[in-house]
Amino acid sequence: MIRAIVLSAVAAALTAGAAAAQSTDGEARARRILERTPLIDGHNDLPWALRENHARDPFAVDLETNLKTSTRLHTDIPRLRAGGVGGQFWSVYVPASLSPPDAAVATWEQIDIVRRMVAAYPETFELATTADDIARIHRRGRIASLMGIEGGYSIDDSLGLLREFHEAGVRYMTLTHSRTTTWADSATDAPKWGGLSPFGEQVVKEMNRLGMMVDLSHVSEETMLDAMRVSDAPVLFSHSSARGVTDHPRNVPDAVLRMMPEDGGVVMVTFVPGFVSEAVRAWSAARAAEDARLKSLHPGNPQAVTDGLAAWGAANPTPRAGIADVVAHIQHVRDVAGIDHVGLGGDFDGVNALPDDVDGVDAYPRILAALMANGWTEADIRKLAGENVLRVMRSVEAVAASKRGERPSLAALPGDGAPE
Repeated sequence: MIRAIVLSAVAAALTAGAAAAQSTDGEARARRILERTPLIDGHNDLPWALRENHARDPFAVDLETNLKTSTRLHTDIPRLRAGGVGGQFWSVYVPASLSPPDAAVATWEQIDIVRRMVAAYPETFELATTADDIARIHRRGRIASLMGIEGGYSIDDSLGLLREFHEAGVRYMTLTHSRTTTWADSATDAPKWGGLSPFGEQVVKEMNRLGMMVDLSHVSEETMLDAMRVSDAPVLFSHSSARGVTDHPRNVPDAVLRMMPEDGGVVMVTFVPGFVSEAVRAWSAARAAEDARLKSLHPGNPQAVTDGLAAWGAANPTPRAGIADVVAHIQHVRDVAGIDHVGLGGDFDGVNALPDDVDGVDAYPRILAALMANGWTEADIRKLAGENVLRVMRSVEAVAASKRGERPSLAALPGDGAPE
């Protein structure tokens, strides 16, 4: 009996060791792939984290140091290098709670933060605006730095301002954030337009003329469908996961995923626990319901609400998402949309929690290794990591080139923005 127990323990240890070795080998293989193919992440909120927690100053923290234990940041240069990141869309996010004029000012300030961050670390970062820029910068061993606006309220209903943002280097705009705008419905707010308003359609057309990618993360399904109908160029989901795996309104439904081959666009899977884990999503919904119940029971008594939520949380611990959840969403997008239409958009530094083993920008080789262990080929990994989004960028650039003779749009929001 003792001998059997010992042999069983030895076998378990050997199996665990073999699995660990296989994982390490897979990560090393992933890093070798990323030496030749840039991994392009669709969405990182480090500029906002610098604004909120570090006085808008890229020098307030030493990004050349691993900051995992000393700060709450998910991003720094050592971890970007360890993650094999070759191209990064830095989000120039501002809150949807701002008025459009204030949002426009804050967006310019966010662009300034990105530019100062790139200038502060010239041996690591270089600004990029085209697919060819990304390839060139990656060959030089630097990280191509691009910018994306997160929320159409940033343009203050002005196509002139949209053009100025493009001139400043912005290469995608997420049509909404958490709230419906004066011309597009959000996935997480009451609908107002049934998708895009007529002015919203003009915004999409002007983005096509400029060569700015139409980002459909955060928008309602109706807005997705309208934008894909109106756009002459492929669309982008910079940081969204699959609703067929986790039933969250921020995720992309299968009906839209099935349209991606015809559209030509790419869905860049995000890692937010509530978007990738059904257990976390259900827990968050239950907590929100409890919050609403407590507020109705204790009007004018926020401490009672706080205490009640703390007690509820103690009785209902937060479930944990893991790397397997992330892999499941990547696999689902591939299965439904196809290998040519899936990418990566982590949303690092834009969330308070991340899945286990996906706690920073160094996680990409672990994710890619898990996919290869599930049968993904090197060619598949190249498409996921960067080739798909580079193709979309080149298509968007080609559409803009074909429209070079068109005049800038003078469309304006009618009246006060009320539904027609």
